[in-house]
Amino acid sequence: MLEIKVIEELKSEIIAQKERTLPQQFERVLALVNVLRQECPWDRKQTAESLAHLLLEESYELVHAIDQHDEGELKKEIGDLFMHLCFQVQLGEERGAFTFNDVFDALCQKLVHRHPHVFGDTLAETEGDVLKNWEMLKLREGRKSLLDGVPTAMSELLRAYRVQKKVAGVGFDWQSDDGVLDKLVEEIEELKQAASKEEQEDEFGDLLFTLVNYSRFLGANPEDALRKATNKFISRFIRVEEQVGTSGRPWQEYTPEELDLLWRAAKMGTVH
Repeated sequence: MLEIKVIEELKSEIIAQKERTLPQQFERVLALVNVLRQECPWDRKQTAESLAHLLLEESYELVHAIDQHDEGELKKEIGDLFMHLCFQVQLGEERGAFTFNDVFDALCQKLVHRHPHVFGDTLAETEGDVLKNWEMLKLREGRKSLLDGVPTAMSELLRAYRVQKKVAGVGFDWQSDDGVLDKLVEEIEELKQAASKEEQEDEFGDLLFTLVNYSRFLGANPEDALRKATNKFISRFIRVEEQVGTSGRPWQEYTPEELDLLWRAAKMGTVH
């Protein structure tokens, strides 16, 4: 715990309006986290576990700012995410587990070790070579399976993508996208033939998993593709909402055919 006099000095330094170098700004953020941890009742109660869901939320908000091409919000969201990382390190220091020096040292050591084609004599001429070397190095670090490092907290769409990329890195993959497309047709037929709800869910899961596999051959991240598709749907549906709103008619009076016409116009950008 810092003495009251030290805390007051830190608070004055934090709020002072002056030019700072990058290292000074970094120290300012660390001091801010330290002060909040001691002075704010909410911050004092937090643990690494209690902040985990907020860390995910901040990550999503950062991605949203990227999607919106909003530089002002992007700057703020990067700051929010960095604040959470600093808070986690603060908690690590309090537990006696690690400091920022330890974090940065571990990061640099890991990246140097996993890039022997940059810092050593290993040859890697393609992205595939890099990924294959990366996964083999992880196994040498003590992991029992290539899939040990796939976080369970990921969205399942992204988790499936990560699993597939990892096994593909060691050659366990389709030879071409034609094979994946054939598998998609097969999975659709199995879904059609599923009798029970449990079988339908199982086959639908297989179909999703195969779709994720196909995304890799398209060079698309399924999470990004689905997010863009959802955003596109929202944008078009808002146009339909606006048209319904200006018509003076409630939704219930519209026939499915009329709504379909509005939707088609929204897709064409002709709804006004």
